[in-house]
Amino acid sequence: MGPVLHPVLPLDIRIPHARGQRMRALHAQLRSAIVDGRLAGGTPLPSTRALASSHGLARNTVIAAYELLMAEGYLLPRVGATPVVAQLPRKTARNGVASYRKQDDVRLHAMWRAPDLRPTALAGLPVRSFRLGMPEHRGFPHEVWRRLSMRVLRDWSRTPFRYPPAQGLPELREAIARHVAFARAVSCGADDVVVTSGAQQAFDLLARLLVTPGKTRVAVEEPGYPPLRAAFAAAGARLVPIPVDAQGLCVDALPDDVAVVCVTPSHQSPTGAVMSLARRRSLLEFVQRRNASVIEDDYDGEFRFGGRPLDALQTLNAEGRVFYVGTFSKSLFPALRKGFVVAPGWAREPLVALKHCADGHSDMLGQAVLAAFIEKGHMARHARRMGRVYAQRHATLRACMEHQLAPWLQLLPSEAGLHLAARIRDPRSATNVIAAVRQHLPGAMSFADYAMTRSVEPGVVIGFGVIDNEAIEMHCRALAGALAS
Repeated sequence: MGPVLHPVLPLDIRIPHARGQRMRALHAQLRSAIVDGRLAGGTPLPSTRALASSHGLARNTVIAAYELLMAEGYLLPRVGATPVVAQLPRKTARNGVASYRKQDDVRLHAMWRAPDLRPTALAGLPVRSFRLGMPEHRGFPHEVWRRLSMRVLRDWSRTPFRYPPAQGLPELREAIARHVAFARAVSCGADDVVVTSGAQQAFDLLARLLVTPGKTRVAVEEPGYPPLRAAFAAAGARLVPIPVDAQGLCVDALPDDVAVVCVTPSHQSPTGAVMSLARRRSLLEFVQRRNASVIEDDYDGEFRFGGRPLDALQTLNAEGRVFYVGTFSKSLFPALRKGFVVAPGWAREPLVALKHCADGHSDMLGQAVLAAFIEKGHMARHARRMGRVYAQRHATLRACMEHQLAPWLQLLPSEAGLHLAARIRDPRSATNVIAAVRQHLPGAMSFADYAMTRSVEPGVVIGFGVIDNEAIEMHCRALAGALAS
């Protein structure tokens, strides 16, 4: 075999010295690369002249190999351009070795073979749907965001490259501290804030910080937010499902040996219940006695449609037991991927060190734009404006559920967030009701989708962030008709 001179393909093509074998050797190696997927469908091949020059071949030899591959269907000709690799059926096994399933591979830790950790497929929903946790894009001040982005890019282009601190840009941490103090009465300073790539990274970091794999027992709401459960399960926690009722997490059901309690007190996910003040104080007394910690997930606390919200657990707690987690995915937009943790002083340095190990820094440009957006008052104005929009949709969906859908669904109280929940009045009809809800309110989910066990009562969760009032009424009428028939 002759040496490769200057390869123009990402392949180790070897050409024999014997002239009579060169075309066949080139053809066989190109065909093998196409079949194996090393040359993917749609990949343009180099020109015959370039390939011939790089491998010391006559151009006619390359032309003959290309023509044979086109005749066999491995290449597709193009007028005035080089041929491209044809799209072939994907091979499931190579060299006679059977393909394997992930759950059969003993090299994986058992937790990663668990179906609960696999992401939920959300594709296929219409843009205007009852999907949960999705904010409206039409009211967002895109032009303001574009202008701030251009200003940040201009300033960035004039400064030397650098890695931002793992804890987050100081100006963003300062802006977040002021924002949560104003919006949620959370008492903190910039040094208490750790910026994360969304709330999910916050859960992942806290799970790794607080969990000893296989030992630490973590209480989670039942039903509760599945991605939070998944983060703690992935860290090796022993999850303990705790029921919720109209006052939120049932603190009396907490076992004495839990070390971490995860709650959504402002707007329980998914039931919408608000944890009562008595329950909040009872929970804080429990963790103080047991030397435990609380993860307070305030995922959509900016949007309220009732009276003044109760103080956050972090505000009520003076002993440093609460990690307050927030996100901008619901208040602004999910692609921003910005969340944060307000950490107690004893955990701040270890949390920042862990953040540095997992993700040395969040993106600097996005952080700078968000900091300016908050500091210049755009965040507060946007929240007020969208709060009015969501309040109308909340009222429309609530009216439909209290009247048209009342024979089948019992609305649960909720004065915040971007979804409403209802229990199914007749549990015997739950299967049929849930099927009809999924058909006529695309994106809506059942309580079972949020549960670890089969013991939760049957109910449905319906989002209203990205659907108009008229569409809410139309879909609910269709659902009522289907249930009545």
